[in-house]
Amino acid sequence: MTDTPPPTHGHDRDHFDARARDWDDEAKRTRGRVVAAAVRTDVALDASTRVLEYGAGTGLASEFLATGPLGPVTLADPSAGMRDVMADKVADGRLPSSAQIVDLDLSTGDVPEDRYDLVLTVMTLHHIPDLGTVLSAFARLLDGGGHLCIVDLEDEDGSFHRHLDDFHGHDGFTEEDLGAALATAGFDPPTWRVIHHVDKDDRAYPLFLATTTPAGA
Repeated sequence: MTDTPPPTHGHDRDHFDARARDWDDEAKRTRGRVVAAAVRTDVALDASTRVLEYGAGTGLASEFLATGPLGPVTLADPSAGMRDVMADKVADGRLPSSAQIVDLDLSTGDVPEDRYDLVLTVMTLHHIPDLGTVLSAFARLLDGGGHLCIVDLEDEDGSFHRHLDDFHGHDGFTEEDLGAALATAGFDPPTWRVIHHVDKDDRAYPLFLATTTPAGA
């Protein structure tokens, strides 16, 4: 089982374009169900909740969130191949017919004018060296009372990405370090709990869900 494709450039984006059609194996679908259930436990969602899934890949988390009450969904990923798969899911009803699919990289691009009640990102932030820029963008994208939900790797020894010679991201996160980054970006201290794990090379890597709101909201 591998991780959700992050916002990328160059050959990395080409890599995810090539893998997009075969991305949704059963392990990832199981993770999507677990993530959706955990988010619904932490955040009250209804038919008016505006959602941005950032680094959405094939949109699995939103696919399972949309089995319950949910408002407008925006799915952001820079991989054209992944966006094509999401468009197919919209066409055949696996994703909501009103879902918007966009090419968005908050680490390099402008912050859109749109505002959301929930920003969700799954296995994406550990690929982003300049975490502060993206977290600050999330704070701007959330309306008052909105929630940010982050699902990612707990701190690990670097073995998760040992197959990538040019990996320059984070070897997972500790609650303390991510909490400090969130505070700098304008968020309250997150709630934190392990919700799942990734099985890779005969090892289980824990995944956490961190949920927070903009400070003072």
